[in-house]
Amino acid sequence: MLQPFHLAIPVSNLETCRAFYNDVLNCTEGRSAELCVDFNFFGHQLVIHQKSGVDAKLPITNPVDGHDVPVPHFGVVLSWEDWHELKEHLKAQNIHFIIEPTIRFKGNVGEQATMFFYDPENNALEFKAFKDIHQLFAS
Repeated sequence: MLQPFHLAIPVSNLETCRAFYNDVLNCTEGRSAELCVDFNFFGHQLVIHQKSGVDAKLPITNPVDGHDVPVPHFGVVLSWEDWHELKEHLKAQNIHFIIEPTIRFKGNVGEQATMFFYDPENNALEFKAFKDIHQLFAS
């Protein structure tokens, strides 16, 4: 079994981000305190920490397959079907995509569906899916 990762990120507005991860991404809330909230982030643990003075600069980008990919970013590799369901859910939520849902590396090793968007604090998220999950680490 794959072990879940833990990621903690700073946010300047805890309630806005709490609503985003709860309502937009449908992440279940776990433990919370005055200055932090845990989420079940697709089977992984994501914690948002209220931190004053967080600088919400847009990340730098790196060219990948004709797109400017924001760096840093984080996200999850979903099943092909779950990725398509999430894509439709996000479109219904009127999410502004940094990189529209697309198929990258089509016809090549590592062919994948991908989409990028920002959370309310300009943390870049990527959700992807592989047509053949065995190519996840292929070169």
